[in-house]
Amino acid sequence: MKTFALSVRSILDRIYFACGIIAALCLIAILGLIVVQMLARWTGEVFPGAPDYAGYCMAAASFYAFAYALNHGAHIRVSILLNAVGGSTRRWLETWCFAIATALGWYFVYYATKATYWSWKFNDISQGQDAMPIWIPQTSMVIGSFIFAIALTDHLIHVLISGDHRIQADMVDQSHGE
Repeated sequence: MKTFALSVRSILDRIYFACGIIAALCLIAILGLIVVQMLARWTGEVFPGAPDYAGYCMAAASFYAFAYALNHGAHIRVSILLNAVGGSTRRWLETWCFAIATALGWYFVYYATKATYWSWKFNDISQGQDAMPIWIPQTSMVIGSFIFAIALTDHLIHVLISGDHRIQADMVDQSHGE
């Protein structure tokens, strides 16, 4: 059983890391789009849809980065309160926070999936110059929020079983405002 748990842990950590890499690649794509758009303007050419594609990449970068950021302590948390209390109070607060976040995460996954489905069903296209079927960029939102909900569930289960989360402490968290 312990081997299975370690195997699942390894797989989940790789998925979270891969999502972080995808988010970084999306940010690099935004940089590339901006540079190409600048070059196009300087040469008198037009790159239609570049702002739209940059927006799609920004949304994808945000949603893919959620799970990775959670595991590395980059999300805003109630750390000041959690660091001030200890023992069973801290465990209860962590469980409550992760339970609420997990419920909201899965709620968002449901509605993001539903919205993407209806965009596909009605063949909804973007209002920009690119006229892209809107379900294509929405898919990154669904995948990213799904993996984030898995990460929240993962942390909730870990808090319930071990009494502590798996979030790596951020440097700001460690400094205690010193």
